[in-house]
Amino acid sequence: MKRTRQTVAVLSTVALAGALAACGSSDSQSGEAGGSTELKITTNAIAGGKNAAQAEWIEEWVIPNFEKMKADAGAPVKVIFEAQGVDDEDYKTKLALDLQSGGGADIIGIDGIWTGEFAEAQYIKPLEEVAADSANWDGWQQIPEAVQQALSFEGKVYGVPQGADGRVLYYNKDLFKEAGLPEDWQPKSWDDVLDAGRALKALDGVTPIQLNAGTAMGEATTMQGVLPMLAGTGELIWEDGQWMGDTSGLRDVLNLYKTIYVDEGLGDPILQQEAAGRDNSFQMFADKQIGILLEGDYFWRSVINPEEGVGTAPMADRDTEVGYTLIPAMKSGEGVFGQDYVSMSGGAGRVLNPNSKNPDLAWELLAFMNSPEAIEAQAAGTLTISARDDVNKKLLSSDPMLTWVSENVLPITAYRPGLAEYPQVSTALQQATLDVVTGGDVESAASTYLSTLEGVVGADSVRSS
Repeated sequence: MKRTRQTVAVLSTVALAGALAACGSSDSQSGEAGGSTELKITTNAIAGGKNAAQAEWIEEWVIPNFEKMKADAGAPVKVIFEAQGVDDEDYKTKLALDLQSGGGADIIGIDGIWTGEFAEAQYIKPLEEVAADSANWDGWQQIPEAVQQALSFEGKVYGVPQGADGRVLYYNKDLFKEAGLPEDWQPKSWDDVLDAGRALKALDGVTPIQLNAGTAMGEATTMQGVLPMLAGTGELIWEDGQWMGDTSGLRDVLNLYKTIYVDEGLGDPILQQEAAGRDNSFQMFADKQIGILLEGDYFWRSVINPEEGVGTAPMADRDTEVGYTLIPAMKSGEGVFGQDYVSMSGGAGRVLNPNSKNPDLAWELLAFMNSPEAIEAQAAGTLTISARDDVNKKLLSSDPMLTWVSENVLPITAYRPGLAEYPQVSTALQQATLDVVTGGDVESAASTYLSTLEGVVGADSVRSS
């Protein structure tokens, strides 16, 4: 096996797995059990604990309904759920250990960000190589190609995404009206966003723009700041096997931060450095103290949700006061893939274990778990965006915002590279924005980022321009 940096990283993780003996390595490939074929599912969910709703759905809906369907067809199957409820890194290590040793459940839940890392380590394989019938699944027609990227690597699909989300610009309609701005706002460029910020600056007690920055906000800086803006310059952080270093796109993004936080005072640089800065920005938006904020649909359905007991910064008039709009590219047509608008998404999904003794049957179960009926059963009582267009049209009809994200944002979205080095690259990007918002020059911040990046991934894996 070719040992790339990613492979070495995964194997190093596996080498430490002895400390996780409580999780154990599972010799759980499918087999025969009392006349029935046996399949196993594992994911980081457990009834009464972590991701309890998902665990209960698997135990109370997926397993009994799939077993009944197969029994009625005269091909009985026994499905076992191997529940986990541990730290994500511990769960990831257990999976790596299982897969490296030839074991593991037939269907495995993973975070999409692990896809490339596991693929390069050859622990997982493209779906078509594990179960040829997966290529003919009619469900693919309901999952936008952009959303399929959540569990794809180098042009190949490794699993089925469970759900989707998208980043957008939120704005306060009342503040826009006070500032003489249109309440039905759709900026077509970064300049349009900056112009709106300049108008909002005239309002007392209002911070015009919140674009996450700095290391205190962690991954929120990268996903709700750097990466969507970078996509707006026509670049992704990882393309064609190389990481983007000191590129023109990165400098454009850092200059945008400089304009907002240093040159024109359109944002609050101190807020970016506070340990609770992101949560504070949520409350400030709810209190009409921030005019424009870049966040995910999570902000709408959870943070400012007015439903009792749901929102952490609830807005009673959310549905009438809060506007949302697509994130524009730096200039029209200059976004990644030639787009006018951009977004970023994250998500988890499920893969087939290449060690499975019954891969075709395992695929049948995986397809069943991603059928409209199964997803609707899982979504009972909640409103989140699924990976399937048909399900979203049905379930999200009561929420125009989530419907809008499903129809307008998901088709243009992009994803983080699922590689072992990504967390360190992300931290380096966060530091670059911190250097700028605290008064450093763009050239030095970009140069420092490049040096750090080359130390993480190797100079040969970096492209600069």
